Amino acid sequence: MMIRTAQAGDLDAVAALEAACFPPAEAAGRDALQQRLAVFGQHFLLLTEEDGTLVGFINGMVTDLPDLEDRMYDQAGLHNEKGAWQMIFGLDVREQDRCRGYGGQLIKAMTEHAQRQGRKGLVLTCKDYRIPYYAKFGFADEGFCGSVHGGVRWHQMRLTF
Repeated sequence: MMIRTAQAGDLDAVAALEAACFPPAEAAGRDALQQRLAVFGQHFLLLTEEDGTLVGFINGMVTDLPDLEDRMYDQAGLHNEKGAWQMIFGLDVREQDRCRGYGGQLIKAMTEHAQRQGRKGLVLTCKDYRIPYYAKFGFADEGFCGSVHGGVRWHQMRLTF
């Protein structure tokens, strides 16, 4: 397995995995993913097998805004490469590869990426049952946030360096 930065040519594989990992109301659409790859592809990390097959990915923009807002998901232009916070929009791993530590590898890679770039930390949103998972990596639950992405209430979690 290897972790690498996504390229525009990865769009089909990324879009297919996103659709498999999230319900339609929560999944990023192909257009949104294409914009993310074009605008902040260096913050889109892929985990692949040796032959290049996509196993999982993590992605998100950088911003000076301290909280993840719903508008960020579809407005890649809000990305600020000099921003303080690395947002995480999604952590996707193929169903057959879950519970093997691959998601953790991607979280650690994004954390190291953000630290090298001098960010204040990382911010993500998740459902109740995911709080213990992200807490293992040092994220603190800040409670329910204003996000209603996909018609769901989300907890905001933050890892501050």
